[in-house]
Amino acid sequence: GDSIGTGLAALLSGASRYLALDAIAHADAERNLHVFDSLVELFRRRADIPGREQFPEIKLDLADSRFPQTILTPSRMQDALADERIRWLRGIVSGEHRDPTVIDYRAPWDQPSGADIGSVDFILTNAVMEHVANLPAAYIAMQHWLRTNGLASHQIDFRSHGLFKAWDGHWACPDWLWRLFLGRRAYLLNREPFATHRTLASAAGFHERHCVRIESTPVSRRLAKRFRRMSAPDRSTCGGYLLLEKIPA
Repeated sequence: GDSIGTGLAALLSGASRYLALDAIAHADAERNLHVFDSLVELFRRRADIPGREQFPEIKLDLADSRFPQTILTPSRMQDALADERIRWLRGIVSGEHRDPTVIDYRAPWDQPSGADIGSVDFILTNAVMEHVANLPAAYIAMQHWLRTNGLASHQIDFRSHGLFKAWDGHWACPDWLWRLFLGRRAYLLNREPFATHRTLASAAGFHERHCVRIESTPVSRRLAKRFRRMSAPDRSTCGGYLLLEKIPA
């Protein structure tokens, strides 16, 4: 997207380092600064987590939507939101000074460097993995990047992203026509169903801690040849969530 807001929220929660990975540089410095200032205000007043009345398509199912003070304790937030730290972070976000040990934005990104291996505690993607062309390499790279017992959180959107009227229209599109859709774009959709992601994550050495399906009634009546053996659960899965753990070898 056009901001690194999720990573900024992590830093304001007390994280020490944020790596942002983009296939193509999208983030906008002015937008990032606006998001940062808004997040500071939300954290300082300990704002509650918004629900479906604000984001109707998000399925959180939280037992408690209040600010998570048992995790982000008063003492932790006092340090994380200290005026001096906020000024320092804001200077990095604005581009006044660079510090890749705090915010490291990489675009384009392909593979982790040797220095990155085993250095990351948590990986988060939101509506990203459906766009990745080389999924096997991506799951292997994330497995290498995480430390032992590190976690990877993936929210995956299996809909057609407005390319077709039907949410599942991309699965009805034959490969020759899909290649025309792709054209010279750097990326579009990989069209892989949920089972592919789960299989590749397991093959890369991940333990599946949690799996959630969001289902919708199929619309397209006849699928393209390569998708006709898709399982019934995957056929009706329009969104999915995976929480993966890197377990000891």
